[in-house]
Amino acid sequence: MKSLYLGLICLLFVFSCKSEKKEATIEKETQVLTTAEKIANAHGYENWKNVEKVEFTFKVDRNSIKGNGRSWTWYPKKDSVIMKAGEQIVKFNRNKLDSVPPNADRNFINDKFWAFVPFQLVWDNTATISQPKKAESPIHKEQLDMITILYADEGGYTPGDAYDIYYDDNYMIKEWVFRKGNSPEPSLTNTFENYKDFNGIKIAIDHKKDNGNWNLNFTDVSITLED
Repeated sequence: MKSLYLGLICLLFVFSCKSEKKEATIEKETQVLTTAEKIANAHGYENWKNVEKVEFTFKVDRNSIKGNGRSWTWYPKKDSVIMKAGEQIVKFNRNKLDSVPPNADRNFINDKFWAFVPFQLVWDNTATISQPKKAESPIHKEQLDMITILYADEGGYTPGDAYDIYYDDNYMIKEWVFRKGNSPEPSLTNTFENYKDFNGIKIAIDHKKDNGNWNLNFTDVSITLED
């Protein structure tokens, strides 16, 4: 009898564990994601936690003139950075910027922002993001969803700036409009195209203006995951 009693307790314990696991799975599946999280996830954000090293070169080509570019090596978990621009090589940690050349961190923030815009939507928790709405994209004239991310008037390198981000039904960014200081008029309008997958992280390699004579692009892109 004692053996039967213990067996029933074990059986009830197993059923209880399975029930709790099932409830946790259902809760996770039914969790409501924000638009920013959906965009980030569509670009591979779930893989970011495994990233050890990021490498890329940021450059702007105008007409037939190829830009020289700035090359970056970034270790996100340590927030340490190496910049190579021409003959200049700067190594720094973003937690200790006292002795860093003035433009090094500013350039890093700019170039990293372009490369990882979808992730910035969840990283930049001080910015406000509008509710999505349908709108015609400025370059390809497509009906897409649009959100606006607006930065606070104080803090950061470009306070008060706004970005209108156009994305498709799969939450992939297709175009954006940058409005300096939240101006009603566009300061820069360009595409997000030629997406490449780097260990599960999707990056738009090319960002072109409407006239096709300007292309902000990335080369030498590499994303290394932890072993």
